[in-house]
Amino acid sequence: MFHKLARFILKRRFILVSIILIFTLFMGWKATKVQLSYKPIPLVPKTDSIYIQNERMTKLFGKGENIMVIGVTDSAFFNRERVLLWEDLANKIKQVDGVENVFSVIDIITLEKDTVARKFVAKKLLDNLYAISSDSLSKQVKNLTFYKGLLYNAETSTYLMLITLNREMMTRVDRIKIINQVKDVAQTYEVKTGNTLHYSGLPYIRAVVAEMIKYEMFLFVGLAALVTAIILLILFRSFRVLLISLVVVITAVIWSLGSLTLFGYHLTLLTAVVPPLLIVIGIPNCIYLINKYHHEIAHHRHKIKALYRVIYRIGSATFLTNLTTALGFVTFVFTKTQILREFGLIAFINVLGIFLISLIVIPFFFSISPTPKARHLSHLNRNTFKQAVSRIVLTTYYRRKWVFAITVFVLIIGIAGASLLKANGYMVDDVPHNHPVQRDLKFFEKHFTGVMPLEIVYNTGKPNGYQNYSVYQKVDKLQEKLSNYPELSKPFSIAEMAKFARQAYYNGNESQYRLPGPFERAFIMSYIPRSIGVSDVYARMTDSTGQYVRIMYNVADIGSEKMSVLFDSINSDIKQVFERESENVNIAGASVITTYGIKYLVHSLSSSLFLAVILIALAIAWLFRKFRMVLFAIGINLIPLILTAATMGLMGINLKPSTVIVFSIALGIAVDNSIHFLTKYRQELYLTKFNIKESIFHAIRETGISMIYTSIVLLFGFSVFIASRFGGTKALGLLVAITLLYAVITNLFVLPSVLRQFDKPKPLKPEEEELVMEMSSGFDDEE
Repeated sequence: MFHKLARFILKRRFILVSIILIFTLFMGWKATKVQLSYKPIPLVPKTDSIYIQNERMTKLFGKGENIMVIGVTDSAFFNRERVLLWEDLANKIKQVDGVENVFSVIDIITLEKDTVARKFVAKKLLDNLYAISSDSLSKQVKNLTFYKGLLYNAETSTYLMLITLNREMMTRVDRIKIINQVKDVAQTYEVKTGNTLHYSGLPYIRAVVAEMIKYEMFLFVGLAALVTAIILLILFRSFRVLLISLVVVITAVIWSLGSLTLFGYHLTLLTAVVPPLLIVIGIPNCIYLINKYHHEIAHHRHKIKALYRVIYRIGSATFLTNLTTALGFVTFVFTKTQILREFGLIAFINVLGIFLISLIVIPFFFSISPTPKARHLSHLNRNTFKQAVSRIVLTTYYRRKWVFAITVFVLIIGIAGASLLKANGYMVDDVPHNHPVQRDLKFFEKHFTGVMPLEIVYNTGKPNGYQNYSVYQKVDKLQEKLSNYPELSKPFSIAEMAKFARQAYYNGNESQYRLPGPFERAFIMSYIPRSIGVSDVYARMTDSTGQYVRIMYNVADIGSEKMSVLFDSINSDIKQVFERESENVNIAGASVITTYGIKYLVHSLSSSLFLAVILIALAIAWLFRKFRMVLFAIGINLIPLILTAATMGLMGINLKPSTVIVFSIALGIAVDNSIHFLTKYRQELYLTKFNIKESIFHAIRETGISMIYTSIVLLFGFSVFIASRFGGTKALGLLVAITLLYAVITNLFVLPSVLRQFDKPKPLKPEEEELVMEMSSGFDDEE
């Protein structure tokens, strides 16, 4: 097959390059239209019962994820000048396009009893700030227990401003503009008061993270290109090789961004990694092809013959290695999580795309370039690498027992270390701890427990069921039990509203803030209007029919492991309070979706790793037609994965979405070395009449240098991701680099030793013989 392909590419290379150029221009135009993802992408599949349940609650109550929060700590907050400045800040924020409502302590509503009309009259507490003294302001606000822990923390003198943002605008690029305008207005307040404002809330966090993603994609494309360019110059000492390689990977980057638009996908934390990832993966393709070309030129100085052999021999082997790498990504397509499916599909298509680009573009440029001179080929005779390869040969020949002993010892440590692994993720997991988003989040967790929404929804079973006194009692009893959990904020519910009404009925006496008794209930609750009309905040306790009752909490970002324990405890308390009705009570909110999403994702990605092993094993079985070879290739490359898991366990790096994907990606890349080595080994078996010792010698000598070259590129290429501000991207770079380091060591030392010790080859069948010769990597052939 590759005989014909080589002739086709060389004969029609100008036409093929013209097609690539036109297609690249088209993809470049599409790439200019790529957009950042501003919508929250759930990790739980849409068919999952938890997601369906959460969506049902959203339809009933609306989505509460469009609230931005501003907080300030100020012991002199109620000084008239400071309060007026806070009011001025709120008024200016209301004028920002995209802001629907602002609610803070200056908007607090109190209830006044109208005994004639037998109802409560809603009144703004601080209606005339100029007519109230500072002490009176402070006393009146702090007397209203209903707002304590919701809008202010009296002990730390910390106050909140809740900003409701337009939900539709929060899903578009307008989000950044709105957030920046709010912060610009807030800076004036900071200058005038000397106070530091803190920002949080899901729309704010998502906007900041989206901008970080955009910045880092361009940063890592540049860094990956720079690092790999430096390595190429060191290895080949040729600007021509550098420029050709950069043309290949830059073309692939353009294709990857264009393909996002073609498929209707947006730039997410994962898909933003694809462009720099292609640079790192694409450069080894260039190294293998250019290395072979230089070997052929050094052997016979015939340019077209050399290019023909490059496509025929290296092209075939590189196709299989790119296929196994792509299979490591395509397994994500079979998960039920949208963000992973998008990442897997885009990466899969473009990994195969960069193989196609390199197979056409590199021969084209070398065909129109002068024949390389002796100085361009000097890298083939570097004593450093040759001596290293010689030592590897000697080790696999005469120190196999030591290799096996060390491998077994390291595996025992690896399995022990891997047992320490924990699956744990956070809602704001990948943002660095010293970033303002994290610092401000900790500020709100310290003073108000947190900002992540958690809701408990009770189906009373009938319209206006919330009016039943037993409902208030059960809600209050549950709240009393949940007050023992420091991770939860003060609740917002009909029970708290009833307590607020009782306090108002007794003329604002703070000691009367408790649930009305059975005899008080009828006349106190009859005073409460269905809608207070000043803010929609009160209408969020029940749905429009009054059948569903909601208890709203904020929860600290304590990690999925602790969050799961918390949810189990809450469910246990629900069963104790509601007994047989507990089936009608559900936990919902973004914190629930994230927690269960992380658990689901870790399980799903573990399955994708198993699928990757199966698919890669099938590809290797197709090439070698021997189960023993499949066992050698897969078994050897599982060792680095075990050692990486051990590294994570010993370093305290948790299993989470950003770290679990490492294993499938690393396996697909690491097994490439095994394929190159084993294909050359099988070819040498045929040429040496099944002399294992001699075959291993030639296989190491001819593939070892290229394995070292590509491993250096991959190690340093993935290491650039360590510079990321995202913990997930940093972990991806570090862990893949570590895995590939382990992989090159095992493929250079353990694999040849295993073959020397255990392989007992049989003569090849004619069709197997032809396949082995065609798929041979063929480095440094003596033909």
